[in-house]
Amino acid sequence: MDPRDFWGKSAKLWLCPILLFVACLGFYSNVFSLTPRWQSKESQSPEAQQLQESSLQPESLPWSEGDCHLDTRRIPEVPRLIYPKAQVLKPTRVDVLVMTPWFAPVIWDGTFDSAILDAQFRNTTIGLTVFAIKKYVVFLKLFLETAEKYFMVGHRVNYYIFTDRPADVPQVPLREGRQVVVLEVRNYSRWQDISMHRMEMIGNFSQQRFLHEVDYLVCVDVDMKFSDHVGVEILAPLFGTLHPGFYAAPRQSFTYERRPLSQAYIPRDEGDFYYAGGFFGGSVPEVQRLTTACHQAMVADKAKGIEAVWHDESHLNRYLLYHKPSKVLSPEYLWDEHMLQRPPFLRKLRYVAVPKNHAEIRNR
Repeated sequence: MDPRDFWGKSAKLWLCPILLFVACLGFYSNVFSLTPRWQSKESQSPEAQQLQESSLQPESLPWSEGDCHLDTRRIPEVPRLIYPKAQVLKPTRVDVLVMTPWFAPVIWDGTFDSAILDAQFRNTTIGLTVFAIKKYVVFLKLFLETAEKYFMVGHRVNYYIFTDRPADVPQVPLREGRQVVVLEVRNYSRWQDISMHRMEMIGNFSQQRFLHEVDYLVCVDVDMKFSDHVGVEILAPLFGTLHPGFYAAPRQSFTYERRPLSQAYIPRDEGDFYYAGGFFGGSVPEVQRLTTACHQAMVADKAKGIEAVWHDESHLNRYLLYHKPSKVLSPEYLWDEHMLQRPPFLRKLRYVAVPKNHAEIRNR
C-alpha cells in the first residue's frame, strides 16, 4: 500500500471529529462569555451595572438615563384601596387629547385618581423652585400660602427660593415635612438676563444639592398662585406644560425661535406643542440635563450675538421637541384669567397668574 494513500484516508477520518470539537468549543466559549450579561441586576453592584450598561452603548453616543425609554424604577406596592373601576369603553375624557403620539399622558381633570397616585408616591420628596429676584419677592407670601393649601398636600416638599433679597422672604406657617430653603443669588439689570440665568442656576444647584435632597423638581414662576389641587399626578422623569395661549394653535403660529443661526431654532414644519417656560420639571437628573443643555445653548447664542425671541422659553421648547417629555400638563396647570377666556373643557384652574404691572415689577 502506498503510504500516501494510508495517511490521506486517515487524515480525512480524523479531520471531521477535530473540526466538530473546535466548533463546539467556540460556541460554548461564546455562551460562557455572555453569561455575566444574563445575571440579574440584583446580584450586581450599582457600579458594576453602570459600567456594564455603558460598555454596551455606541462610543459616539454617551449613555445617560434619559436615553432609555424603559423606566427602571421599582414599581411601588400600594395598600388596599377602594376606588371606582376604570371603564374601558367609557373614557373619562373624550373632549380633549389625553395621549401624545409618543404615549405620554396629557394630564386633565378626570384622567387620574389622586388616592392611587398618592399611595404610589408616598415616600417621595419634591423640590419646588421659584426665582424671587428684585421686587418679585412681593409675590412670595401669596405663593407660599397657596402652595401650602394646594401643592403636593401630604408629601414632603422643599421650597427652594432663589433670591437676591433673603431678608425679605416672608415667614409662612408650613405643614410637617415641608421647609423653605433660601438660596441667595445675584440679580441682573435686565429681566431677560434673570430669566435666562435661571437655567444655569437650577442646573448648578441640581448638581450641588438637589440630587441629594429631593426626588423631583418642579420649576415654576413666582408671580402666580395655586388655586386648586396640584399633586403627584404631574410627576414624571420629564414633563412640560401646554402654554395657555397656544394649546389649540397650529405649529406654524407657535412663537418658536425661527432664525437658523440660533441654538433654539425650530423649523416651521416641526413642533409638537408650545410649552410654557413657567411650569416644567421632572426627576432631578433629567431637570439637570435640561437646564444645563439650555444654558449651554444660550451661551453659544450669546457668543454669536443672538438672543432667542422668548429667551429661556425658546430653548426649553427646542429641548422638549427633541427630548419628548414623559408627561404633558394641560393648561389647567398654567392659566391667566385676566388675559384669556376660560373654555368649557377647562374644568379646573390649578395655577393662575396674579395681576401685576410688569414694567414696574421687572425694572425695580
